[in-house]
Amino acid sequence: MLERLPLLKTISNYNKDHLRGDLSAGLTVGVMLIPQGMAYAMIAGLPPIYGLYASTIPIIIYALLGTSQQLAVGPAAMIALLTAAGIGSLAPSGSEQYISLAISLALIVGVLHILLGLLKMGFLVNFISRPVICGFTSAAAIIIFLSQLKNFLGFHIPRGGHTFDTLLYAIKHCQDTNLATLLIGVIAIAILMMLKQIKSIIPGPIVIVVLGIISVMILGLQDYGVSIVGSVPEGLPGFIVPDLNLEIITRLGPLALIIALIIFMQSIAVAKAIHLNHKDYKILPNQELMALGAANIVGSFFQSFPITGGLARTAVNDQAGAKSVLASLITAGLIILTLLFLTPLFSNLPNAVLAAIIAVAVYSLFNYKEAIHLWHTHKSDFWMMAITFGATLALGIEKGIFTGVILSLGMMIYKTTKPHIAELAKVPGSEAYRNVNRFDELENRSDLLILRWDAQLYFANVSFFKDEMAKRIEKKGDQLEALILDMESITDIDSSGLHTLIDFVDDINERGVALYIAGVRGPVRDLMAKAALTKKIGMSNFFLNVNNAVLYHDQPEREERKNMKYVHQTNVKSSY
Repeated sequence: MLERLPLLKTISNYNKDHLRGDLSAGLTVGVMLIPQGMAYAMIAGLPPIYGLYASTIPIIIYALLGTSQQLAVGPAAMIALLTAAGIGSLAPSGSEQYISLAISLALIVGVLHILLGLLKMGFLVNFISRPVICGFTSAAAIIIFLSQLKNFLGFHIPRGGHTFDTLLYAIKHCQDTNLATLLIGVIAIAILMMLKQIKSIIPGPIVIVVLGIISVMILGLQDYGVSIVGSVPEGLPGFIVPDLNLEIITRLGPLALIIALIIFMQSIAVAKAIHLNHKDYKILPNQELMALGAANIVGSFFQSFPITGGLARTAVNDQAGAKSVLASLITAGLIILTLLFLTPLFSNLPNAVLAAIIAVAVYSLFNYKEAIHLWHTHKSDFWMMAITFGATLALGIEKGIFTGVILSLGMMIYKTTKPHIAELAKVPGSEAYRNVNRFDELENRSDLLILRWDAQLYFANVSFFKDEMAKRIEKKGDQLEALILDMESITDIDSSGLHTLIDFVDDINERGVALYIAGVRGPVRDLMAKAALTKKIGMSNFFLNVNNAVLYHDQPEREERKNMKYVHQTNVKSSY
């Protein structure tokens, strides 16, 4: 029960000395989340109040089930953008149908999380590589900013077009800009950046929200064409049953899977990063999937759109002194009090202020430093990031992330089809053998060819294996007496690889060249034995390392060789 409901363990072992830190962190994150939640709801194409709905019940459910004591869940810019991108083509933004689809999306995402958790499928996030995520998030930062241009400029910009369409429309109609609205947005961004630099105790978003509301009330800015939030419903979110049928599941399913994986990847990464400073609990990935799934499922019945763990909020939560999930419960409590008593205050909040909060929040998503780093260290990863970035901007959010995932898988497959293969030679005065292309003055013998294959041997790279072996053997010429294959880096061999090795042994025997196998791992050696390769090669031709194989070969007489005490790997029960 304690494993399934970690909150019970937290309560039973709670240290009263932690209450002050939890109270401080809970209130700080709550104050930060109120304007953030409303802003992220706007990104998702929903009325601002839905950002507060997504910051109540889901937080409570995660606190009950989550294993991270500091992770602060709730609305997030990336997930909000994905929500808008996926639903925007199905219904008009802000309409009842649109809202219903966003809520249904949260339910589907939650169900997928539960299924992934039960099946222990958290490893699926590994198929989305870091360069792809960096390219996608950098493009998303631009898309999110451009989606808020209408709130900065003060005139309507049609939704649904591509990024460049939005930018082009804004440029063509720049003469319609409301200067008062633009000024509010610029000032709000400047204040947020300044407070961020000086590390203000009071969260920047709440400062500009208060200033924005006061400015509208005193100066009557709405009379100058400044758009404000307007009427905000009071009270807690009502219980509803999300609209779900086969058509909705079919249309939202692919988007929901992408969002589910990104939510899990983002949340677990943030949770693990914060956990480095806290050794009094463990992060259980599959339990985190269950917690996030339950939070989204239950949240959907209380009008929430998909939520995730937020990096900035979690960092603030930790720095403000959070020691347990009680801090998250306090955050949810503050949001509930706001919904019950304070929502009328937000009716005079300029939309430009919320847009400024969004702009500053997504600025960190634009990871140009990673692009520079990859350009200098790993060109293929740089191009993967660049292509994902360009595809996301040009084709849209869903197609962009699909492009990135396919690119990741394609690159992974390509690299395994042409793995690294090294020719080895002896380091003088030692028993070590190293790559001849990386070390000078090695003892490279004309009668020996020592090769190390640095990958698994499977159907996709067996042709490359045969070609490389043949090419290097031909290069040695008639002086070649023996080939030593260092298999220390081979972790697995499939049936195609085993058949290729059988053919290779026949070929090497026809050439009259001795074959020795060094460093083969236990599981691989078992496969070779089952395929009768061990018998075909000869049990005495297996060695623990390259040096033993070379010493064995260098004995003057074959009969004497058999009587020498070399460490043959076939005499060892388990190699590794």
